[in-house]
Amino acid sequence: MPHSMEPQDLDVLIFAASLRSGSMNKKLARLAAEVAEKKGATVDLATMDEFDVPSYDGDVESEEGIPEGAKELRRRLLANDAFILVSPEYNGSMPGTVKNLIDWTSRFRPQPFYERHGLLMSASPSMAGGNRGLWALRIPLEHLGARIFPNMFSLARAHEAFDGDKIANDALQKRFENNVDEFLSLAEAAKHYPCIRKAWVEFLGEPPGEGADRVDMPE
Repeated sequence: MPHSMEPQDLDVLIFAASLRSGSMNKKLARLAAEVAEKKGATVDLATMDEFDVPSYDGDVESEEGIPEGAKELRRRLLANDAFILVSPEYNGSMPGTVKNLIDWTSRFRPQPFYERHGLLMSASPSMAGGNRGLWALRIPLEHLGARIFPNMFSLARAHEAFDGDKIANDALQKRFENNVDEFLSLAEAAKHYPCIRKAWVEFLGEPPGEGADRVDMPE
């Protein structure tokens, strides 16, 4: 009997890289969670508040260790098969809060992002929909070994794009659902067929854990 590609036993962490209560990215994250649940995935919907960390400081790490917020993200990454990160765009790049969280979480060994399957999404009032921020966000995640899905989703003019709990434009809503579905299908396939896990991403540069991870590694 052929294997079903429906993600019936897939666990997915979904969160928005925004702190504002009325964030359009939080709304898009909730919509992604609804789509994933309809596809049969088990969703862990989180908020950035649960991953609160101070600014990265090597002295703080040496004296106090890795903060609880980064420990919680590590726990949730390892407890799930994949993650969907919905991020706003700040000044053409990713928010400093999410980069700081990635930097703290990357300090664990083994590396918790390594071979985690990820999908990046954004919502923005701009015509580009936050797409430039997603390209910036790919760089540290892929460097750390995360397998970021090639197709990202950016919702332009997001302040006008929603109709209640869905995207007003039916074609755009369908494209959004297909994007989530295709990502879940690939993550589910990689979970059951390890050969896929090694075949669809190439690394550029040093493997995670090498000295090139940080320019300020202690001697």
